[in-house]
Amino acid sequence: MCRNTKSKLNLRDLTLSEMKSLMTELGEKPFRAIQICQWVLAKGVTSFDQMTNISKELQAKLADVAYISQTKMLARQQSARGDTIKYLLGLADGHAVECVLMKHSYGNSACVSTQVGCRMGCMFCASTIEGLVRSLTPGEIYDQVLGIQQDTGERVSHIVIMGSGEPLDNYDNVIKFLENVNADYGLNIGYRHITLSTCGLVPKLKQLAFKKLPITLAVSLHAPNDELRNQLVPINRRYSLAELIPACREYTEITGRRITFEYALLKEINDSEEHARQLVNLLKGMLCHVNLIPANPVEEKGFERTPPEKVERFRNIIEKAGLAVTVRRELGTDIDAACGQLRRRFQKESLI
Repeated sequence: MCRNTKSKLNLRDLTLSEMKSLMTELGEKPFRAIQICQWVLAKGVTSFDQMTNISKELQAKLADVAYISQTKMLARQQSARGDTIKYLLGLADGHAVECVLMKHSYGNSACVSTQVGCRMGCMFCASTIEGLVRSLTPGEIYDQVLGIQQDTGERVSHIVIMGSGEPLDNYDNVIKFLENVNADYGLNIGYRHITLSTCGLVPKLKQLAFKKLPITLAVSLHAPNDELRNQLVPINRRYSLAELIPACREYTEITGRRITFEYALLKEINDSEEHARQLVNLLKGMLCHVNLIPANPVEEKGFERTPPEKVERFRNIIEKAGLAVTVRRELGTDIDAACGQLRRRFQKESLI
């Protein structure tokens, strides 16, 4: 394990194998690693003296070389229906990220961010307005889930990696987060209860495929042709549909997992019947599901959502062609917590 001796390690950034390496460095038995992982990942402790089965000597050694990250709740907003809570969490360096709790009949789902800001530039998304500041560490992503659980006193059973940032632009840290949050020494959240969303970084998507994680992959498509997608999702200029769609087909073949294609419907932009037919032709024969998302308002962007009757016509075309399709249930729009609305906003929210 490589580390900068001038800076301390965040224990929540470490996988079990890395924790074992740290124990070896400190002259401790490897079994201590799983004890410490359980404390920092499963139990969410924030100080070494809370580790009651760890000796004072080892606690002191850890304090010399490491720390345990924790976020500060800057703001908390709950939707009128009470099924969605948005959090603004402060990080140690003064930056902040948003995450969201969504309550469903099947359990509590946490939508987490992977970066402070985003550099993908999707035209209808608030997260990208100020660009990318930096990527989050595995522990900083993990802290969002812990923060939600600690605030509500309820278990998070599902995770959607759909907050601010492009997860595959922070690939290594996201993979470590997934390993820890899934592990029995962590929060033990099954991979099948985790969804990762990407706008289509093809090389990283291929790399993810060969890990064969049984997560759900969601691809932010939003347009059925290159001309339109170049405008709405600028990463398409680098990885066009001619590269992305074959990579998606390969992903399903390697993993045996169905892909969800997310399609935000924007009034008079990408919501015509012809667009629906193009989408069918693009995806036909693939193991996939289309998730239609009536676009959520972002004041700086100016896009309008497609009217419900037009959404239904669009859905019918896809369904009649034999593709699985749903319209996403709307959660948290009234507190800017819905798809595409997350950002870092201090002035307009009450600080706690």
